Amino acid sequence: MLKEKSCGAVIYKIDNNKVFYLLSIMSLGHTSLTKGHVEPGETELETAKREIFEETNLKTRIDTNFRKVITYSPKNDVIKDVIFFVAKTTEEIIPEDKHDNEVIDFYWLDFDKALQKLTFESDKDVLREANNYILKKEKIENGKL
Repeated sequence: MLKEKSCGAVIYKIDNNKVFYLLSIMSLGHTSLTKGHVEPGETELETAKREIFEETNLKTRIDTNFRKVITYSPKNDVIKDVIFFVAKTTEEIIPEDKHDNEVIDFYWLDFDKALQKLTFESDKDVLREANNYILKKEKIENGKL
């Protein structure tokens, strides 16, 4: 069985004391969190940073204290691990995939709407855990939310 590994993040921003999550609308038709394949010699963090920038053109601050692994089989004889961190941006630019056009558009959505838009249940589970982590973290760091 072939083993694959990808890394990415639940990307978020705070606007008017409310958390918004970035979802990617993929050219294959599904809505997803930002992630991509690990290149030879890369660490998980390096992959996440590279993939976030390639797919969104956003600068983020990645928090590796949140680390969620999902495992699934994208095709026969392949098992894939995806490692998610959380990543905060303060940039006001419109995200854009300047890399390979795998991402055709983006949504900035609050938690409830983001949960509804995600295609796969595993991504929804990651978002739920990340949301709980982010709300606690932001409240501790900023005394708000």
